[in-house]
Amino acid sequence: MEKARAHEARAISFTKDHLARRQAHIKHPVYDFLFEYYPVRPAHLKIWHPGLGVRMQGATSYLSMRDYELYDASVGVNLASFMSRRGNAVAYIHELLSKTQSNHAQFDCFGLHEWAMVYKSTTLRHDLPLRLSPEDTDAVVESHNIKCTHFDAYRFFTEPAIPLNLTVLTREDQPKNDQCGCLHATMDLYKWCAKLGPLVPGELFLDAFELARDTRILDMEASPYDVRGYGFGAVCIETPEGKAEYVTRQRELSERAKPIRQRLVLITEQALNAKLEV
Repeated sequence: MEKARAHEARAISFTKDHLARRQAHIKHPVYDFLFEYYPVRPAHLKIWHPGLGVRMQGATSYLSMRDYELYDASVGVNLASFMSRRGNAVAYIHELLSKTQSNHAQFDCFGLHEWAMVYKSTTLRHDLPLRLSPEDTDAVVESHNIKCTHFDAYRFFTEPAIPLNLTVLTREDQPKNDQCGCLHATMDLYKWCAKLGPLVPGELFLDAFELARDTRILDMEASPYDVRGYGFGAVCIETPEGKAEYVTRQRELSERAKPIRQRLVLITEQALNAKLEV
C-alpha cells in the first residue's frame, strides 16, 4: 500500500540516527528522551494504521495484529476488542485533552521546570554541563515565579524547588491543570497517540512524533544545561531576549499542536460514542 510505504519511509528518516547511535552505544541527551521517557520503540513508529473507521481491501497481513478483524472482504480495527482492554484509558485521554484545549493557555513559564529539577542539587538528570554556575542557576530559579502546570515535570522538581511552584500539582488534578501552552503537554500528544494505537492514523502519529522532537529541542535549549556541544542553540531565558525567543517558539509549537490534539479528541469521542451505542 502506498500510504504504508510512505509512512515507513518517513518513520525511518526519524529513527535511523537513533538506531545507529544505539547500536554504537552512544547516548544522546536530547533525542533519547523520545524513546526512553516515552517507551515507544522505533519499530512501532514504522507501522502504519489507517485509523478508526477505515477499512482496507486485501490487507490480510493486518489480521496478525491485535485488534484487527476481517469484515467481509475488508480489514479494519475491531473497536469492541480495543475498548474492552483500553476503554478506561480512552475515556481518560479524551477528558484530559478536551480540558487541555479549554484551560487557560500560559506562555510565561519560560521553561523553568528544567531549572527547578536541578535547584540546589549536586545531582543532575542529564550528562551535560550546566550553562551557568550552580550558584547562578539557583539564582535564576529564585528570581522568577515558577508556574509549572504539568505534573510529569513537577514530580521531578528537587525538594527545595517544590514549594516554589505557584500550584501544588497532583496526578488526579492533571486534567484541571494541563494547558496547551505547556511544552510537556505538547510532547505528550505523541504518548497519547501511542496509547491509542490502531485508532490513530499513521500520519497523525508521525506528526505528533515530529512535533515532540521539535518541542524537546526548545525544552533543552531553554534548560540550564549547555547543549551547544550537540549542535543546538541556547535560549537564555534569564535575559529579556531569551524570554522573548522562548515565548515566540512556545506559541508556534502550541499552534502546531492544536490540530493534532483536536483530532485525538474527535477520535476518542468517536470511540466512546460507538461503545455507548453497542
